[in-house]
Amino acid sequence: MDFSNRTNQQSNVASSAQQPTVGNPISTNFKKMGSRVNNDQNKLFRIISSVLVLAVVILIIGLLAYLVYGKNNSNNETSYINTTKLQAVFLNTGQVYFGNLKTINNNYYILDNIFYLQTSNNGSSTASSSSSTAANTNVSLVKLGCELHAPYDQMVINSSSVTFWENLKPTGQVAKAVAAFEKANPNGQTCSTPSTTATNSGNTVNTTTPTANGSNSTVTTPTTTKP
Repeated sequence: MDFSNRTNQQSNVASSAQQPTVGNPISTNFKKMGSRVNNDQNKLFRIISSVLVLAVVILIIGLLAYLVYGKNNSNNETSYINTTKLQAVFLNTGQVYFGNLKTINNNYYILDNIFYLQTSNNGSSTASSSSSTAANTNVSLVKLGCELHAPYDQMVINSSSVTFWENLKPTGQVAKAVAAFEKANPNGQTCSTPSTTATNSGNTVNTTTPTANGSNSTVTTPTTTKP
């Protein structure tokens, strides 16, 4: 028997088993680079996701704050309305309307049960070095509704036109005049039919202003004397 050949074969097998397997260095480097790229992408994705979540949270908080505080601001002014009293609304045109405020917001004011003032000057005046000029000013409180254009007894006023508004005491002349008018007209005012005539010469139109049943309440201001 040839033991030498068998011994050589066994030694060859043992030597081949002991030799380490050497991998491809280029493939290993690519795997490491790919792993780093994946880690960087994951970090970037987490950062972007965190930023987006934070932005959404801030947006929601801002929206809630706007709704809550914006509503509270309008309600704060509305809370000053004394619903048992009349209010006076002063416009930047100098006109003032009296009535009951129903709604206040950033866009408009709604006023019901509306009255306004009309003034007329009655009296005589003289001019001399030794005399004085006197004039009596009559202020009439008129109920809205019997004008030529027949408006409803409600007014929507642009908030930018309002200078300020006030609650009125029941002891004031305006509140007393309104109370007297409402007592004289328990079913509300009714307007007479207006008559209108036009002349052929020119564009002048003579109109008779409708009047409400019951006379308008009059508030007379004190006489003023100028030197």
